[in-house]
Amino acid sequence: MSASAAPRGNVVVREAHEEDGRIDAFVSRHPDATPFHLTAWTRAVERGCGQHARFMIAERDGEIVGYLPLTHVRSRLFGEALVSCGFAVGGGVLGEGVEPLAAAARAIGCPTVELRGGPLPAEWPCDEDTYIGFVRPLAKDDDAELLAIPRKQRAEVRKALASNLEVVTGGLTLADEHYRIYAESVRNLGTPVFPRALFRAALETMDADILTVRHDGRAVASVLSLYLNGTVYPYWGGGTEAARGLRANDRMYFALMAHARARGCTHFDFGRSKAGTGAAAFKKNWGFPGMPLRYAKWSSGPAREVNPLNPKYALMVRTWKKLPLPVASLLGPWISRGLG
Repeated sequence: MSASAAPRGNVVVREAHEEDGRIDAFVSRHPDATPFHLTAWTRAVERGCGQHARFMIAERDGEIVGYLPLTHVRSRLFGEALVSCGFAVGGGVLGEGVEPLAAAARAIGCPTVELRGGPLPAEWPCDEDTYIGFVRPLAKDDDAELLAIPRKQRAEVRKALASNLEVVTGGLTLADEHYRIYAESVRNLGTPVFPRALFRAALETMDADILTVRHDGRAVASVLSLYLNGTVYPYWGGGTEAARGLRANDRMYFALMAHARARGCTHFDFGRSKAGTGAAAFKKNWGFPGMPLRYAKWSSGPAREVNPLNPKYALMVRTWKKLPLPVASLLGPWISRGLG
């Protein structure tokens, strides 16, 4: 038998320790990778939220062929789970070995394991009705981008472009301003803000930046975006109460498209939204076709449930919206670090 026809070895799964560079090399080569697969993401979550990072790899003949990043989330309010990827909208198994990698995650002993995207274990309950993802190519220039936006939303963008709004981009120098805006935005939606340290860790260790829109010198909308393999991921974005009337969010996302093109990006990933919500309608109005996201969850008992649309959280959401912003910003990080 020739060397080229030699049989390939079996896949062996193990937990990786201090092999971040080797894992990231595998991630960077894989066409289905997202920023959330990078070890820097899970490390940022560990550093910013205090939740333990674990990395499972599948190897064949000493080479990584599959990978599962995990965040071990512990919370008195929301329970315990292994999540891939923690605090992300995507992740899950990358590459081969989905069944042995999933089995290895179960063997760790957490009551719940959640996989967000990627190939899913055959016997695990799968949810493809709750979340929708929105991705499309970027146009070649601003004029073409405007034409790619449906007529009604295009008119709003044109009005935003004609307004007296300033756009700035940067990194850590804009972090405090961005956090203030994001904290107000999520408080208004009834959800707790993530710890400030998570945002800073992402900015310091990943390909990420901030784009902020100002009116009369005051920031009214801001977004922290991640970048990987030619795709921009606007991930943590929001606006103040004044942003709606100023159309600052419209200006922000259109400016981000141009900014991403200048960085060499070819695709815009608008993230996920829950089906049937205003956020999903907003993204569709921008010309993004929605695609169902497939998540899987295994649990040894009652499954962990952190969806804010769950009726049992309705009172909590209504109450949170009414909290003074300083109080919400103080309490939010303590609560949100357990969401995963």
